Amino acid sequence: MSIGLPYKEVLLLSQDLKKRFSILVAEDDDGHFVLIEKNLQKMGFRSRILRFSNGQQILDFLYMRGDGPKRQPDDVYLMILDIRMPKVDGDEVLEIVKADDQLKDIPVIMLTTSNDENLMDKCQKLGCKAYVVKPMQYCDFEGAVQEVGLSLLLSVLEMSAIDKPDDKDVKRWL
Repeated sequence: MSIGLPYKEVLLLSQDLKKRFSILVAEDDDGHFVLIEKNLQKMGFRSRILRFSNGQQILDFLYMRGDGPKRQPDDVYLMILDIRMPKVDGDEVLEIVKADDQLKDIPVIMLTTSNDENLMDKCQKLGCKAYVVKPMQYCDFEGAVQEVGLSLLLSVLEMSAIDKPDDKDVKRWL
C-alpha cells in the first residue's frame, strides 16, 4: 500500500520536537502488542511506548488514579486504542477522553479487528484521527501498523509542540 507521503522526511521532522512524546497503546492481545511495538520501532519511532491491557488501565493512567503509572500533565501523548478490550472498550475510552477538556487534544488512533461501519462512524464523530482495521493475516499486519505510524506522525506534526518547517525544508520534500 502506497500512501504517497514523504514518510522519511516527516519522521525526521517529528524528531525535532520541543518536547518528547510517548505512545500509549491499549491492546489486550499480547501478540498484537508485540507486533505493534516491533513495527513502530522498525519505522523509526524512538518514543517511549506504554502498554495497557484493558481500557480501565489507560483511563487510570490518564486520570492519575490507582497504583500504576500516571500521566504527567506537561508531557505529550499519542494514543492507539483497540476497541474490544476487557473492562472498558476502546470506543468508550475515546468518548471519555474526547469529552474531557484536559485530554481531548490527545490524538487517538483506533486499531481494531472490527470493520463495523457504524462503529467506524461513531469513532470518527468522536474525534479519532484514524480508524485502522487489523488484518487477519500476519503478513499484512506490518502494513496496518505502518498506516498507524503515518497517522501518528501526522498527528505529531499537527501538535503545537513542534517547530514549523521553514520553506527550504518544504521545498526539499517536493
